[in-house]
Amino acid sequence: MHTDLYASAPFGAGSDAIPLAPLAETATSRELVGDEQPDAFYFRALEQQGIFLNQAQIQAVRHGEGPLLTLAGAGSGKTSALVCRTGYLITVRKVSPRHILLVTFSSKAAAEMKQRIAGLPGMTARMANDVQARTYHAFFLLLLRRQGYDQDILSETRYQHIILKRMLREKGLQDDYQPETLLSELSRCKMNLIDIAGLPEKTMDERNIKTIFTQYEQWKTANHKMDFDDVLLFAYQLLQRSPELLRSLQERFIYVMNDEFQDTNHLQYELVRMIAAPQHNFMVVGDDDQTIYTFNGASHEYILDFHKLFPDARTITLDINYRSSSSIVGLGNEVIRRNKKRKPKRLAATKSSEIAPRYYRPGDANEEAQAVIARVLEDVKQARRSYSDFAILYRSASDSRAMLEHLVMREIPFVHYGGGDVFYEQWMVKPVIDHMRLSLHRRNFEAMEGILPTLYINRDKGMDFIRRQEAIQRKKGPLAYLLFLPELKDFQKEKLKERLARIKIFAQMKPVDAIKEMRRTFYDAFLETGERSVLTPHKEVLKETLDELESAAKPFASVEAFVGHVEQMIAKHKEMERLRQDADADRVTVMTIHKSKGLEFPVVFVIGVSDGMLPHSSALEQPSSRGDKPKAEPSEDKAAALEEERRLAYVAITRAREELILSSPAYFRGKKAEVSQFILAPFRKASPPGAAGGAEARRSPSSGGSPRAADGLPKRSAAAKPPLRTVNETVYAWVCTGGGCSAWARISTQQETRIKDKACPLCGAPMRRGSKTIAVRQG
Repeated sequence: MHTDLYASAPFGAGSDAIPLAPLAETATSRELVGDEQPDAFYFRALEQQGIFLNQAQIQAVRHGEGPLLTLAGAGSGKTSALVCRTGYLITVRKVSPRHILLVTFSSKAAAEMKQRIAGLPGMTARMANDVQARTYHAFFLLLLRRQGYDQDILSETRYQHIILKRMLREKGLQDDYQPETLLSELSRCKMNLIDIAGLPEKTMDERNIKTIFTQYEQWKTANHKMDFDDVLLFAYQLLQRSPELLRSLQERFIYVMNDEFQDTNHLQYELVRMIAAPQHNFMVVGDDDQTIYTFNGASHEYILDFHKLFPDARTITLDINYRSSSSIVGLGNEVIRRNKKRKPKRLAATKSSEIAPRYYRPGDANEEAQAVIARVLEDVKQARRSYSDFAILYRSASDSRAMLEHLVMREIPFVHYGGGDVFYEQWMVKPVIDHMRLSLHRRNFEAMEGILPTLYINRDKGMDFIRRQEAIQRKKGPLAYLLFLPELKDFQKEKLKERLARIKIFAQMKPVDAIKEMRRTFYDAFLETGERSVLTPHKEVLKETLDELESAAKPFASVEAFVGHVEQMIAKHKEMERLRQDADADRVTVMTIHKSKGLEFPVVFVIGVSDGMLPHSSALEQPSSRGDKPKAEPSEDKAAALEEERRLAYVAITRAREELILSSPAYFRGKKAEVSQFILAPFRKASPPGAAGGAEARRSPSSGGSPRAADGLPKRSAAAKPPLRTVNETVYAWVCTGGGCSAWARISTQQETRIKDKACPLCGAPMRRGSKTIAVRQG
């Protein structure tokens, strides 16, 4: 791969460069805490262990009584501040370790904190053990156990799915609801303290959901079980009805610290607030710019409104990034500052930039994957990097399909943290594949079962009838037995006959045409029928997943070849899953941006950085179905969604330590895609803080009701129209490699991006794909 395919600015950017983040002052506790100060002994002891705190960290560590909001920017050493404050309270302020509660979200973070506390100067193993540094669930489960709650924990999601599937089957609803979606909605209710008994029952869908939730809760009670959500809910209910128990916790835990406060949901907040209430010695540490789990109930409002909740709270900002180079931190600053609902902060860096962020404009997802893999292989071959140095981040599950397939085909070791099934086994994709499987092998009973819901036939009843008929007489196409199913109505029989005829034809079609035919004739309508459920995924998600399936099938000439490829991908993914078990294996990390929060890597590729992917299409303000222009002022929900998408982009950028490559495909599932407005906006200095440039200005809230021009600035009257100005713009182009020849040609169609070789029309020398900077006149 040609490294000059990487540009120093995104495609379409102006000439303005992203400013580097300022380099932070280097003063540490060694200079800031004089020997004459009474607590100097503690900081000298920390320094002997190699812990040198900056000014803001020292202030956080020294904080004594009262509430404290610690705004901890990405990579700013928040864990050091939390751990060292714990040691300071014990060693300097002589607080008993038993009086300290430190809650966090992951077992890994809790274990690290315990280990680091134990290693602090003046700490013994017993003192460290007396500090309650635990996850929410571990702390409140311990409380429940001590109060006699001895239910078994439903710790395996797979087991919960089995229980729910059985209940759905009993009610004939197994084709209408997904267990994982039901569990997610049930969790949302509990985390927001919504009583299941009070859920609405106006529609059939609402009644079904309430019935399933009620039965699931009854099953847990009857079988003496509780799940992780119950741990927090039961603890809250226990403290509500046991004031003496609550008072004992309040008297014991005089100092309460809450890590990753931006991820706190309503129930978690209420629990720690209750315990911290009397003394208000409540220290919270978090970054509102990294709130990306609102779909799980997290709310950055708790940070934004902390001073309303605690008027006497002090704020300390940890604004020195120790992780990334100044150019990466600078880009992150410029991206996130355009959010309006945030605490203002600008991070400084500690590392000067050797390699600035690079930008790539591939033709589509396949070219993107090839380029990323070529770069990885080149660095590994040259011994510059190992596979483990690389992380590939993406926004949505369907965005990773091409990348994962190319990794498998090139046999590159990787581990995928996607939080879901392989693309071809997703519930909305599998029935389409099953139709193809059945067209090749009409006695494929597993595929047969997979398509029954699309015929509105209950899986269990349908398959039971087929197998009983098969026992009497084998048939070449057993699905046809359903024509004699007693409860089948005449119109259903006609639909079944049509489907049987189509299944026979699919095997002779190109796979992409077969998929399109399925969508046109029945499958899209089937999915839309499912939208009656309040739990159905967003319509755009359904569409983009099936569009991605079409993209996957396009290169294959036959259904047989495509189905064979699908089976190979599923098998290979299972093989790759084993690498998860080996923490020391040398492998590329592939994960959603959501999964990457809290992690860091030497080299980060962020793929799919185009409008429609990041930000996701569901967050963009769209014209109405009548073809009207988008409203100048999007809804509050849309504005909030767009800000969360920008926080996602910020999290992705700040995972990189040394190198960051942002890739923006020009075509997304066959449709032209603009470079992400989040990445373009920083290069357009016309946009003031809190506003957005370019495409974003046309979709985001503006400061007033005046009409907006294409560059995002207010339109002016003809009399006040400014003179034309010239700005530079980077474009994707063919560039001649012949010495002395300066010929180049702009690439403007998806078809051109697929061409491998092109001869210069002037000198005949080979041309390569690259970029050119051109002057564009704007008025």
